[in-house]
Amino acid sequence: AAVDLLEDMFPATTTNFLGEWETTLGLPDPCAGVAPTFQGRRNQVVARFTNSGGQSIAFFVAFALGLGYAVTVTQYAPFRCGQSTCGQQLGGIDWFFTWAINCQLNTFNYFRAGQSAAGEPLSSWGNKVLECELSEAQPAHTILQFHYS
Repeated sequence: AAVDLLEDMFPATTTNFLGEWETTLGLPDPCAGVAPTFQGRRNQVVARFTNSGGQSIAFFVAFALGLGYAVTVTQYAPFRCGQSTCGQQLGGIDWFFTWAINCQLNTFNYFRAGQSAAGEPLSSWGNKVLECELSEAQPAHTILQFHYS
């Protein structure tokens, strides 16, 4: 029982203490919607708990992966003679501060035994949590776009 308690206290494997972790980290929030899945709630707890902050591409890719989303990042810059390639878009100074998260149009989350709770749908989809969490984590001086394929 003591070993099970230790496993249940860790955010990535918690079952009984998920509500405690959510309260500690200011969850649930509007990012998750009205009926988040158990695994989605746990992913959000782990992502917030392990978020040490950062501004690198690697940080945002890892943060999104912790939430359950596989993404890539595109950085932009305005066209500059002698430095840019033919076909690159023109743009103003704002392009120095613009970046994009590239992701699937609908990221599917399937019911998984041992990870999901009874009564949950067999699948759920959407990117609302990704958009909300990354919009909160983005550096304040940047312009974040979301591109779906």
